[in-house]
Amino acid sequence: MIPHQVAILSFEGPDRYASIGGLATRVTQLARALGAAGHEVQLFFVGDPHGMPIEQSDPGVTLRRWSQWISAQHPRNAYDGEAGKVHDWEVSLPPFIVDDLIASAHERGERVLVICEEWQTANVAIAIDRRARERGVRGALTLMWNANNTYGFDKIHWPTLTRAAAVTAVSKYMKFELAQWGVAALVIPNGIDPALLDGADPERTAALREAFGDRPTCVKVGRFDPDKNWLQAIDAIAELRAGGVDARLIVRGGKEPYGDVVFGRAREKRLGVARLDYEGSDWREFATRLAVVETPVVHVRAFLDEATLYALYAAADVVLANSGKEPFGLVGLEVMAAGGIVVCGATGEEYAEPFVNAIVCDTADGRELATYLRALFEDQNVADELREHGAQTAARYTWSQALESLDRKIAYVDAVAK
Repeated sequence: MIPHQVAILSFEGPDRYASIGGLATRVTQLARALGAAGHEVQLFFVGDPHGMPIEQSDPGVTLRRWSQWISAQHPRNAYDGEAGKVHDWEVSLPPFIVDDLIASAHERGERVLVICEEWQTANVAIAIDRRARERGVRGALTLMWNANNTYGFDKIHWPTLTRAAAVTAVSKYMKFELAQWGVAALVIPNGIDPALLDGADPERTAALREAFGDRPTCVKVGRFDPDKNWLQAIDAIAELRAGGVDARLIVRGGKEPYGDVVFGRAREKRLGVARLDYEGSDWREFATRLAVVETPVVHVRAFLDEATLYALYAAADVVLANSGKEPFGLVGLEVMAAGGIVVCGATGEEYAEPFVNAIVCDTADGRELATYLRALFEDQNVADELREHGAQTAARYTWSQALESLDRKIAYVDAVAK
């Protein structure tokens, strides 16, 4: 069973400074779910350099912002100055984890679950295992290293890591990716916050839907990265408009340079692009500004809080999470829970059933996506069924169910370690 004490080690976390992608959502919600279930959770992450080093957040959860002295010199985000932070974690975290957490649990006859996330923590996991053995407290430790993506796999010494920790993955897709490196992994899926099952905020959703007007509206949110199939989205909008469908695309990307390629493609396809900038996070101002933008592509350059983001998902005709490489696909589940319709790729979204609860693209061809979107826009019954079945699917992927899977996998890991 899951030990009472849990430590999660992840570069990403709940601060805006550390909230870069799906990993931040995963570890934040996993920590909350464990805390709500009665566990004592400590989430170690590369947090805001100006935040409190130690902070009680949700019930049962303690945030520990690590490497703040380095982050103060690298203000962009958690991965800014990454090499120095990785080294600092490898040197400073293992002694703290072993000497302060595991040794104390060992004296009480208890265990500690330590979950290390992504390549940045691989050597940390190895050092924790080594130090725990040297201290004679390895029996009080359940150690897991989790893969959310393939980034940094070439930097990991797999034979050493697999001897030190049980390797886990968030999907069968990632399990197969690990197998390419000769690594066997246990699959423990992500979950979503059960509060999302109540759907998006109705007032915000209605305001955004009104701002969209009668035009078929697609939304795409994510990093500007070729893996996200941004060009397919642009090409599909161009294809639809060439066929007489007055469709538009609302984009919320990051600051990655690939964004220039995306909007360059839009100009090449003769799609006008407007930037929507504003300070603060007033959703009413966002809706008001959005209502007066007429271009086929709208580039939102503003922070959208979760409630506004989920309302955007629910208000749109469709949300494009059409990644060519998607290790799990949390966004797809969040869209379903919010009451929206999602387009997925064909990799890690095991929950996506084509034309039952989602639209699934098998290629990166904009014409494939345009074909499916045209059919969706023309048949309201199809749209209604996708929303209904999507909500039913999301209800099967809450964190409480993910914790049941984690509990069973821990039982196996502990049995093998004996």
